[in-house]
Amino acid sequence: MAAKISPLDSAEYLDNPESVEAYLEDALESDDPAIIAHAFGVIARAKGVSRIAQDAGLSRESLYKALSADGNPELATVLKVIKALGLKLTLAPTHHAA
Repeated sequence: MAAKISPLDSAEYLDNPESVEAYLEDALESDDPAIIAHAFGVIARAKGVSRIAQDAGLSRESLYKALSADGNPELATVLKVIKALGLKLTLAPTHHAA
């Protein structure tokens, strides 16, 4: 009898601010825009796409399109989504001066 394997849905595990932060930090460290956009999409699904789209002032369809693998969201869209997710963007140097 073959084992039944279900696809992993990362959104199921993003149930607290710490897990969301860790998930997004991992995506950002990839430096891959597609991975980062996908991570935002997974987080939006975890929190409710309709609510995030509404809070960001976007249609649900626009949010899906922007955060899809083929999406290339504008910075303004990314900033709206970050705010709607209850997050803030901060920066840190990649290396320390001697």
